[in-house]
Amino acid sequence: MISPSASPGRPGTYIRFDGWLLAVENAFNLIAAASILILMLLAVVQILGRNFFNLPVPGFIDITEQAMAVFAFMGVAYCQRVGGHIRMELVLGQLRGRTLWVAELVGVVLIWLVIAALIYGSWFHFERAWTNGDSSIDIGLPIWPSKLVIPVALSLLWLRLTMQIYGYWRLIRHPAAEPIAVPVITGIEEAARHEIEEAFGDENETGGKEGTGR
Repeated sequence: MISPSASPGRPGTYIRFDGWLLAVENAFNLIAAASILILMLLAVVQILGRNFFNLPVPGFIDITEQAMAVFAFMGVAYCQRVGGHIRMELVLGQLRGRTLWVAELVGVVLIWLVIAALIYGSWFHFERAWTNGDSSIDIGLPIWPSKLVIPVALSLLWLRLTMQIYGYWRLIRHPAAEPIAVPVITGIEEAARHEIEEAFGDENETGGKEGTGR
């Protein structure tokens, strides 16, 4: 979960940049969700067309392979922002104060380094597909767009991790400060309340707007 809205005296530039990044993450996540919906509808057309009219969707497998990069990667930065990924909190849940923030920082820095390496490698694969003109087997769809999605989405995740590195470093320096734009460990009731607010847009009633309050 993410902390509530920023108030005067908090790091303004950090909060504004978080708001801009949040808008891009929301757009990427919306595209990923839309790709899943479109792919599901396309699968229905494929099944009905093949079984009842003997008219399958041309290149359905090719289209599915291309779409996988979109829905698998474009939502990762959003997931990192809201702490939606799987976290092993058995140990972290026992830590408090500066010790907790140090442990969180170490974990985020390690992920930050791994993602930086993945960005480099995925960009190399995109350049190779672009240069060689790689295409899918069935209907010859160019492969480079799906390969470009990966370094772009990972770059957004890298920026989010950079923000969180600063956020945890700030908390290490000032353990009593309010966590801003970093995932924090919450109880079951608190997590459920935040998910309801996220889904129904009720954050205004609880003291913060998304984009200016993280």
